[in-house]
Amino acid sequence: MSVVDRIKEYILLGRLAPGDPMPTENELSEQLDVSRSRIREAMKTLSALDIVEVRHGYGTYVGRLSLTAMVESLAFRGLLNAHDDQDVMADLIDVRQLIETALAELIIERATPEVMAAMRQLTGTMHEKAEIGREFLDEDREFHMLLMQTTGNALAVQLTGAFWDVHSIALGALPGRTDLAQTADVHVAVLDAIGASDGALLRDAIVRHYAPIRERIGRRTPPGATGK
Repeated sequence: MSVVDRIKEYILLGRLAPGDPMPTENELSEQLDVSRSRIREAMKTLSALDIVEVRHGYGTYVGRLSLTAMVESLAFRGLLNAHDDQDVMADLIDVRQLIETALAELIIERATPEVMAAMRQLTGTMHEKAEIGREFLDEDREFHMLLMQTTGNALAVQLTGAFWDVHSIALGALPGRTDLAQTADVHVAVLDAIGASDGALLRDAIVRHYAPIRERIGRRTPPGATGK
């Protein structure tokens, strides 16, 4: 087992949480019976993965365990060339649609009037911007973040935010343009399905939401992606 894996095991077995202090290099060196230089190199790797956070002058702490490293890797891959860009976007759309359709019933069950009102306001802004030909990526992102926050699934929320960061980078390289009015309309359809407490209708609305971007990518909806 590598030193990196042994430190990760130490964090898990010790039930350390994000923000908890890590032992010093000397302490870890003694506990794991490896040299300080190997501990130092392992910490650099874990820091790059956001598993630990080095606060100069204060020490090392368990990191936020965010998806930052994954986002940066995907974004870089997406920027390499147009072909990769479309592949990355297609994969992201597949996963985003799968997550949202799989959680459809949970969204319906847990959506509160306050969240619904906030999302309605976002769709109103989308339509206003669509009428004057303005993109509304910020509102679109916030809409889907609220959708996932409704479920209480922290990983789904984090994944959605991470995927959106890549989405915003890759979108500009795709051929064609998105019909803004149609995009705003399908967000309203998502809300209407939630309001009707109809899981099948919500899944259909989610699939229709991603259809225009799939057309720009030139990739068909994967079998079974509707969640039915």
